[in-house]
Amino acid sequence: MCLKEWEGIREGAPCFIVAEVGANHNRSLNLAKELVDAAAEAKADAVKFQIYSAETLYSRKTPKHSNYAKDLFELIREIETPREWLPELSAYAASKGLVFFATPFDRQAVDELDQVSDLFKIASFELVDLPLIRYCASKGKPLILSTGLANLEEIEDAYLACREAGNEQVAFLQCASLYPAPASIMNLRAMETLRRAFGVPVGLSDHTRGIHVSVAAAALGARILEKHFTLDRTLEGPDHPFAIEPQELAELVRQVREVEAALGDGRKLGPAPEEREYYEKARRSLHAAVPIPRGTVIAEDMLVSKRPGYGIRPKHLPLVVGRTAKQDMEADQWITWVDLQ
Repeated sequence: MCLKEWEGIREGAPCFIVAEVGANHNRSLNLAKELVDAAAEAKADAVKFQIYSAETLYSRKTPKHSNYAKDLFELIREIETPREWLPELSAYAASKGLVFFATPFDRQAVDELDQVSDLFKIASFELVDLPLIRYCASKGKPLILSTGLANLEEIEDAYLACREAGNEQVAFLQCASLYPAPASIMNLRAMETLRRAFGVPVGLSDHTRGIHVSVAAAALGARILEKHFTLDRTLEGPDHPFAIEPQELAELVRQVREVEAALGDGRKLGPAPEEREYYEKARRSLHAAVPIPRGTVIAEDMLVSKRPGYGIRPKHLPLVVGRTAKQDMEADQWITWVDLQ
């Protein structure tokens, strides 16, 4: 997959499945690598981290959030991804066949990631930070933007910021910015709204519990799926409780690939090769309802529509009635054109 040419996320490509580590490494490089291993084993396409610093992300005066016991500034400081990990993590992910990328939350993070990654991600909360988006887009690499909390005007502002920076390699993810998010606010149909509005690949950043909403998004045409995952939901940290575990990630990948295969190309061309035996033996055709001696002029009551389908199709019944039998036919024998004159 050549992400630099945006081939990996174009229409018609397999859904790009991103295993989102976020802060679930708990500031342990060994745990971070174990998560990379788990993503590779689950056959995800990519593994993603988040690069932020409390000092540049939150004001120390930020009020407490009702979902967290800790002060937000302190919470973020405790879960920062050490930036010195980036070269090693990128190389390790590549050795496992995974695309490595991350969400930058400041310009320094953009510069650091530019050295180790072929694409960027912008988080929903940063969608209104147009200077950061322009700077990120100026690197000339594909840019995936989550759209949680946003209206179309804000999304258009972000899109135009990318275009102004000379970057048209943009994708948008539908997202609900709640952790976990109830299925009732996911609004998967908004993916199609974004695709039509901006003509770009679309997908889903999924914070719901389980994998069914992501699989549904794939069925609706998501080109990208991003899902938080962890080795163990009981681990301490803000993102573990709503993340999926490795076996669920593997099942998500399996189900998405199966759904993609099931979608097909939309053409109706008759039986697949795998259906051929049923096509021949379980479809109906015209059969003799009674013994029909050679030379008999065939009447409608001498015929019956039965399985298998080796004989003349039932729709041709009017063409068979009035024809003469060329040979003796037993009851239950299917009738072919060579049996008639």
